Amino acid sequence: MDKVLIITYYWPPAGGPGVQRWLKFTKYLPENGFEPIVYCPENPNYPIVDETLLNEVPKETTVIKQPIKEPYRFANLLSKKNTKDISSGVIPEQKKQTIAQKLLLYIRGNFFIPDARKNWVKPSVKFLSEYISENNIKTLVTTGPPHSLHLIGLQLKQDLGIKWISDFRDPWTTIGYHKTLKLTKSSKQKHSALETKVLNASDHIIVTSNNTKTEFSNKTNRPISVITNGYDVHHIQRPDKDSKFTMSHIGSLLSERNPKALWHVLKELIDEDTSFAEQFQLNLIGVVSDVVMQTIRDLGLSDYVNFQGYVSHEAAVKAQMQSQVLLLIEIDSEDTKAIIPGKLFEYMVSQTPILGIGPKDSDVESILKTTNTGTYFSYTEKQALKSQILLYFEAFKSDSLSVNGIGLQQYSRKALTKSLAELLKD
Repeated sequence: MDKVLIITYYWPPAGGPGVQRWLKFTKYLPENGFEPIVYCPENPNYPIVDETLLNEVPKETTVIKQPIKEPYRFANLLSKKNTKDISSGVIPEQKKQTIAQKLLLYIRGNFFIPDARKNWVKPSVKFLSEYISENNIKTLVTTGPPHSLHLIGLQLKQDLGIKWISDFRDPWTTIGYHKTLKLTKSSKQKHSALETKVLNASDHIIVTSNNTKTEFSNKTNRPISVITNGYDVHHIQRPDKDSKFTMSHIGSLLSERNPKALWHVLKELIDEDTSFAEQFQLNLIGVVSDVVMQTIRDLGLSDYVNFQGYVSHEAAVKAQMQSQVLLLIEIDSEDTKAIIPGKLFEYMVSQTPILGIGPKDSDVESILKTTNTGTYFSYTEKQALKSQILLYFEAFKSDSLSVNGIGLQQYSRKALTKSLAELLKD
């Protein structure tokens, strides 16, 4: 069985979507002829922790851990809350940022290029150079963000000539939060230069969306494959649907991911329809920015909202099954058309209709339409959004709210790992 070394920052007990992709690939690679060896930090600073995911790590998987110096630990001395928010991507609007937040963002953007884990590159290269040679490893995978991990792959490729695949769960220089980092012109150029080096030195590039493939194809002639995130089989007894008309958002709601049109529509429906007001409940499960919560409070919706905070992955899956409608909200930006949240695929197999809101012509919109798992609206389509929610509510009252997805098997973790294995064999 051929060995493949996987370099990742996020590994259980890390929580959130970043850990799921390679945790699942690792689970199914052995049955496709590959022995995965995982390399990750020994003492990481994860913004979200989910101990239950430790149970999903295959017992036969070799996991190597090496120390990492985390600057976020020292930043905690300045402001623990601000540091945690920024490291998890919850960044306030510029006009509402405190002096401490502005300082942290400037330092993060200009002193830590490409990111705050850059100091792990040199010791990792030193350790892995010996490990790869001693264990006859011929294939290496780096997955980012954090994109500094690709610099480990870049150096090992140059030093050892090893076959190297770079996996981009998100874009690099076009990712939404780059605009909030207060980058100088010089810092922007450094990011672009490093991105170009990584893309052109990789033997193969994997991306999670067609829009990212199009972007990278304009920057390199190296082969690029799209392998999306997906869903796995859950041995969870399916719970009964909620008795109320619940609309649930699961995951982080960032400051810019604030669909004011949706909140206004919900306010109007509550004011206009007594039945809707009596039966409606909005579940927000995960980290929610202060900006979003303030908008909800200003509209007088607080009594209808159930803030649950971060929950375990298993609890999130149950919530997806119990809800009447699932909300999928992305930042309204050209840059976010390529973002496909990992939760989308679990949403799709939950047998719950999905209501998506985001930029036009996004990959999410295309997937929802081709799989018949939900509806999708831009931030400006307020009236159409209102009409759709009313249709969902009427179906709920008549006990006929359901979804009939098509072509979902292609997004199973098992099928996706098979595609990865074929790429590795090539």
